[in-house]
Amino acid sequence: MVIRKIQTKDSEIFLNMLKQLDNETKYMMYEPGERKTSAGEIKSVIESFYSSNSLMLAAEENGELVGFLTAERGFANKIKHSAYIVIGLLKSHRGKKTGTRLFEELNKWTADNGITRLELTVMTHNEAAIGLYKKMGFKIEGLKENSLLVDGVYVDEYYMAKILL
Repeated sequence: MVIRKIQTKDSEIFLNMLKQLDNETKYMMYEPGERKTSAGEIKSVIESFYSSNSLMLAAEENGELVGFLTAERGFANKIKHSAYIVIGLLKSHRGKKTGTRLFEELNKWTADNGITRLELTVMTHNEAAIGLYKKMGFKIEGLKENSLLVDGVYVDEYYMAKILL
């Protein structure tokens, strides 16, 4: 498995992986069929991430993207030291250290880019993800009540963060 930066040439395969994630899990934002983004729009998102000194990583195995991690750097001076994290792994690669490897690569990027705070949100019942985040040094900072509506049921999310000072 290779962990590498997502490139604009990956737009279509990245979009296909996102759509597969939409179908495999209820833990990601989009429901099956809801994502209307084109490969061209994904290409623009990738370009925007890099122009703002943010990061997009892919986990690739045998030429196929099997996971991703994005770190969106704060845009204003008061939050440029922080980055908001989103991670997704195909079902076939959960529990196989893929998430750990993505976070390890993220840690290298934070050290080189003056990032001292990482933030994310996670559904409170996503125990596997919470376990990974805690293993990687994240702590629960708060609760976002009724944050999401999933299959007609309100779901809470935890705010989690990792301080890198």
